[in-house]
Parts: sequence; structure tokens; C-alpha cells
Amino acid sequence: MPTAAADPRPIIVAFGDSLSAGYGAEDGMSYPDFLQKEIDAAGLKYRVVNQGISGDTTSGGLARVDQATALKPYLIILELGGNDGLRGLPLTVTRDNLDKMVAAFKESGAKVMLAGMTLPRNYGPDYVKEFEQIYPMLEKKHKITRMKFLLEGVAMHNDLMQQDQIHPTAAGNKIVAHNVYQVIAPLLKK
Repeated sequence: MPTAAADPRPIIVAFGDSLSAGYGAEDGMSYPDFLQKEIDAAGLKYRVVNQGISGDTTSGGLARVDQATALKPYLIILELGGNDGLRGLPLTVTRDNLDKMVAAFKESGAKVMLAGMTLPRNYGPDYVKEFEQIYPMLEKKHKITRMKFLLEGVAMHNDLMQQDQIHPTAAGNKIVAHNVYQVIAPLLKK
């Protein structure tokens, strides 16, 4: 197995919070781990690097943009904002931080796929709607690829979610990875 430094494959960075980090799932069972398997099975030569940090907010993500761009990634899967919403942070801050991250990632030469998020309905319809609108607005502004909802087909399925109903199980992460792959496949070179 080649070392990371000697690995010539273009890099895909999974940049996010606990959903990318694989919180609560066994090692090797995060969605980026399963995404690597999907990419390998498709015969594509990319290396997925997991830069998910549990509990991270968009402010934390903005502070570590340079860590991601230092890898000179081909593609960045940006999955942040959920913790901002769960903490009731001002949506203008979330939007501005995501906006700056997308701009910085694009400026570095990376393609960007923005993973949309939502919030529990008890946060109020106005707050949830305004939160959800951040993602399509940034997709349109930056002309990037967007996945409508990272946990599509997984959230609200008790057998695919951990007891906290926030984080997927290993089986849920496998589905997330498949869905992410379907969205990014057109961006990848054979």
C-alpha cells in the first residue's frame, strides 16, 4: 500500500462535521470510507480523504479551509451547517461562512459539491425554510454541484439511524456514500 505522500491519485476531500467523520460508527464505516469503495469498484483512481470533525460548525470549517486546500484536491464535498442550525446560530453567519468556503475551494482549483442539510421541524418553519434555502442559493451563485440532502433515504429510517436520530449507522453511511457517488460521478474523470 503506497503511503499518502506517494499516492498519486487525485484527492477528494470529504470536508464536514460528524456526518463526514462517521460519528458513532465503527472505524472504516463512515460515508467517506464507503465512498472510497464505490469509487474503487467503479475503476476510478481517486483517493478520498476524510476531513470530518465531529461538532464542527461553519466557523470551524472556515478556520481550516487551508488544511483542505493544502492537499490540492480535485474535488471537495462540503458538508457543514447542520451544527450551526442545531445551535440556532444566525443564518447570515452560516450562509456567509459557507459562501467564503465555497469561494476559497473554487479559487484553489477544486471542484465543489455542496451537500444540503435540513433541521428538525421543531426549530420552526421559518427558521428551517431559511436554513434550507442557503444551499440552493450558494449552488446558483457559485455554479457548483449540490446534493439536495445528504441523508436522503436514510434520515427518518430507524434501522439506518443511530439512537440519536442524527447520525447514520454503518448501513446508513453506506447508502449516503452511494447517493454521494451518484451526484459526484459526473464530475470524475474515467
